[in-house]
Amino acid sequence: MPRPRKRRFIDHFQGTAVFKPAGIALADLTQVSLLPEELEALRLADLQELSQAEAASRMQVSRSTFQRILAHARRQVALALVEGQALRIEQTGQESGGHNRRRRRQTGYLTE
Repeated sequence: MPRPRKRRFIDHFQGTAVFKPAGIALADLTQVSLLPEELEALRLADLQELSQAEAASRMQVSRSTFQRILAHARRQVALALVEGQALRIEQTGQESGGHNRRRRRQTGYLTE
């Protein structure tokens, strides 16, 4: 039985989105999925140019876990771009970005 997944902090999550090549119907394309935590890893490492240690700290995971998440995200994005596939950013149903009733503060935790 696998270990339960640790909560990951997701600061920016906009919901499910699909990016696809222009001029091709979505029904005709193979889709590649990207999880919210993978999108967050890309944002922190590539857009904000944080070190892996700092980005891992912000997501509240170990550096090695962050590295695995980032590597998988980059692989998925490259696959979609190179092979002309649709890239779907999944909504897992586990995101919370609202108020935490116990702590009364903004949260952005993702649990599975």
